[in-house]
Amino acid sequence: MFVRIVKMKFERENIPLFKAVFQESKETIRSSAGCAFLELYQDKKDKTIFFTYSYWEEEANLEAYRNSDFFKSVWACTKVLFSDKPEAWSVNKVESLP
Repeated sequence: MFVRIVKMKFERENIPLFKAVFQESKETIRSSAGCAFLELYQDKKDKTIFFTYSYWEEEANLEAYRNSDFFKSVWACTKVLFSDKPEAWSVNKVESLP
């Protein structure tokens, strides 16, 4: 299992639209094959910055999701709202304390 972290910065006026897109799509993202966890975070100081954290069973699951028509549709709606280029990382969880 690995964690996918995506950092997105939005134009301030586009934040409500992004939140609506996320609300409409979060259940479908979470129910994608191999997706075990999904969260959305907002930066405390810069409210235009958001992060998604998703846990994936295998790299192939994430790639299948990213190649899906659903993802392409959601991403098309989301990327026009950005104020800066998004950043993404795939990381292995080394340790977790409950």
